[in-house]
Amino acid sequence: MKMAALCSEFGDLLQIKKQLISVISLCKERGLLHSAKWASELAFALDPLPKDELPPTSPLTEEDAQDLDALTLAKSYFDLKEYDRAAYFLKGCRSQKAYFLYMYSRYLSGEKKKDDETVDSLGPLEKGQVRNEALRELRVELSKKHTAGELDGFTLYLYGVVLRKLDLPKEAVDVFVEGIHALPLHWGAWLELSNLVTNIEMLKSLSLPDCWIKDFFMAHMYTELQMIKEALQKYQNLIEAGFSKSTYIISQIAVAYHNIRDIDQALALFNELREQDPYRIDNMDTFSNLLYVKSMKPELSYLAHNLVEIDKYRVETCCVIGNYYSLRSQHEKAALYFQRALKLNPRCLGAWTLMGHEYMEMKNTSAAIQAYRHAIEVNKRDYRAWYGLGQTYEILKMPFYCLYYYRKAHQLRPNDSRMLVALGESYEKLSQQAEAKKCYWRAYSVGDVEKMALLKLAKLHEQLNESDDAAQCYMLYIQDIFSCGEQLEHAEVSTALRYLGQYYFKNKLYDEASLCAQRCCDYNDAREEGKALLRQISQVRDQIETPSADLFAPLSNNNTPVRRVSPLNLISFTP
Repeated sequence: MKMAALCSEFGDLLQIKKQLISVISLCKERGLLHSAKWASELAFALDPLPKDELPPTSPLTEEDAQDLDALTLAKSYFDLKEYDRAAYFLKGCRSQKAYFLYMYSRYLSGEKKKDDETVDSLGPLEKGQVRNEALRELRVELSKKHTAGELDGFTLYLYGVVLRKLDLPKEAVDVFVEGIHALPLHWGAWLELSNLVTNIEMLKSLSLPDCWIKDFFMAHMYTELQMIKEALQKYQNLIEAGFSKSTYIISQIAVAYHNIRDIDQALALFNELREQDPYRIDNMDTFSNLLYVKSMKPELSYLAHNLVEIDKYRVETCCVIGNYYSLRSQHEKAALYFQRALKLNPRCLGAWTLMGHEYMEMKNTSAAIQAYRHAIEVNKRDYRAWYGLGQTYEILKMPFYCLYYYRKAHQLRPNDSRMLVALGESYEKLSQQAEAKKCYWRAYSVGDVEKMALLKLAKLHEQLNESDDAAQCYMLYIQDIFSCGEQLEHAEVSTALRYLGQYYFKNKLYDEASLCAQRCCDYNDAREEGKALLRQISQVRDQIETPSADLFAPLSNNNTPVRRVSPLNLISFTP
C-alpha cells in the first residue's frame, strides 16, 4: 500500500522536473548555491523535458522592474563575495527578491568577518567568543516584517538561520516549518530544520507539507537519527519511483551503510559513485573513513592524490589527507590537516571528531576532550564524539564521567555492541556488577562486532565465583570465535580453554576436561597448564573411572540470561 501511495505521489515526474527547474532558477537569483546544486543534481537524474514543456520564467512585478538595475548590479558584487557593497546598493529596494538579497548580503558579510577574525586570532581548539555582529540587527528587522506577515519562503529561511545562530532553536524550528510551507521546494530550509531535530518524537510532532520532497527529508532524517533500516527503505522507494540515476541518493545510501558498519556494501556504492561522478568531492571524507577502517593504504593514497588535483583547499580533501597520514601513523601531520579543514570550515563535524582521535593517539587528552566537545556543539547526534569523550575519561581514570558519555553514545546507537561493552566496563569499574552483566549480554545479543562481550561476561562471572555461568559464557565464546572463520588478534581462546578444563575437572567430567587440556597444548601461554591438567586427569583415572554426567544439571538459577547448550565438541574446531 505504501509503495502504491508513493508511486501516485511521484506519478508525474514531468511536473517534478518542471518544479525543480523553476526552483533552481529562484535559488540562483538569490545566491543560494547549495540548494541550487542539490536541485540541479536531482533534475539531471530525470529525463530531459521537451522544448514546449519547459517552465516559463517567473513574471516580473512593478517593484521587480523598478529594482532590476540595482538587483543586477548588487548580484554581480554578491557573486564576487563583496557583500557589504551588494547590501549598500540594495538598501531601499522594495521587491521581495531584492530585500532577501539585501538581508542575506548583510548576514554573509557578518559571517565572513567572524570567520576571518576566528582564523586570525584563535588556535584550532580555542573556544573564542567571536560572533556575527549583524545577527541581532537582522533579527530585529526580520522579526518586525515577520509579525506583519511580509516575509516570503526565502526570507523566512534566512530568519530561521539567524534565530538558530542566536541559539534560539525552538523559535527557529517554528520559522523553518513556516518557511517550508511557504516554499516546499527549497531544500536548504529542510536541511536547516534537520539540524534542529533531536529525536524521532520531535520529528513526528512537526507539521510538514505533504509534498514529494518530504520523502527526501524523512530519508535524510532517518539516516541522521541512526534509523538506517527505515532510511534504506525510503531511498529504495525513491529509486523505484524514478530517481534511480540520482547520485545524491547513491551517496546517501552509501553513508547509511557506513553508519551501520556494512563496510563492503558502502565501499561498492562509493566506487560506483566515483565512476559516475569522478570529480565529486562531496562525501569523499566518508569514503576515506571506510578505506581507513579496511587499512586500504594504496586506495586511500590514490584518493588523496586525486582530490588534491581536483581541489586541495576543500574541507573533504584535507580530511582525506588527514586519514591517509593517520593510517601511516603520522599523527602530528594528520592533526595538522584536520586543523586546516577546520580553518576552512569551523563547523566541519567530521574534522573535529577525527582530530580528537589523533590527539588521543598522541596521548594529548586535554586537546582531545576539547575537539570532541566542539564536535558535539556542531552536532549533538554525533555518537563518535560522545564515545571519544568516554574513552578519553577512561584513560584519565574517571569512571563516572565515562559512564555519562558512554550512556549518551548508547542512546544514539542502541544496537551498537561497542557502546554496550564500554558501558559494561564502566559499570564494572564502579562495582555495579549486575548492570555490567546486562550490558555484556545485550552486546552479545545485538551482534558483538569485536567478539569481546562474552569474554568479559565470563571473566565477571569468574570473579563473582559463579562458575556454572562462567563456563557457559566461555563455551559460547569459543563457539563464537571459531564460527566467525577468522582468528582475531585479541582472541583469548586459551583463557577460555584453561577455565573450562579446570571446571570440567572439578565437576568430574574427565573426558571433556581432557579435551580442553589437549586443546590448551596448541597455545604457547597455556601449554604447561594443559600438560599439568592431563597428568592430573591421568592420575585420577588410574584411581577411579567415573562416567561423564550431564554438565548442565547442577546449573544455578542465576538472573543473568544464559543460553543453555550441550558440552562443546572441540574436536570439530581447529584453532
